[in-house]
Amino acid sequence: MPNTKALSAPEAEPCCPSLTERPLTAEEAERTAAMFKALGDPVRLRLFSLVASHDGGEACVCDISDVGVSQPTVSHHLKKLREAGLLTSERRGTWVYYRVEPSVLAAMGRFLASAGA
Repeated sequence: MPNTKALSAPEAEPCCPSLTERPLTAEEAERTAAMFKALGDPVRLRLFSLVASHDGGEACVCDISDVGVSQPTVSHHLKKLREAGLLTSERRGTWVYYRVEPSVLAAMGRFLASAGA
């Protein structure tokens, strides 16, 4: 049996209601701002995109590390995406696999779609 260990990450919660549904609570605004702040860095946005577009929606860190920065910097950015609740991760042997948190991604999509309505 492979050695698997889920790495600590915040419990995934939808970030926010539709922008036109009602005003955000202070907690919803904090959580939503943290997610958008995490995606505001071009390297993080690229890493997030690499994970999201990878076959099966899951990527090994070994498959997404070539983004023009050092490995420690990649790890730092992936940690920030996990802390913001955008990615989950699981250690399998010596590699860490990342997956986009689908419920959060769907909620962010609804939030953004309502902004253009």
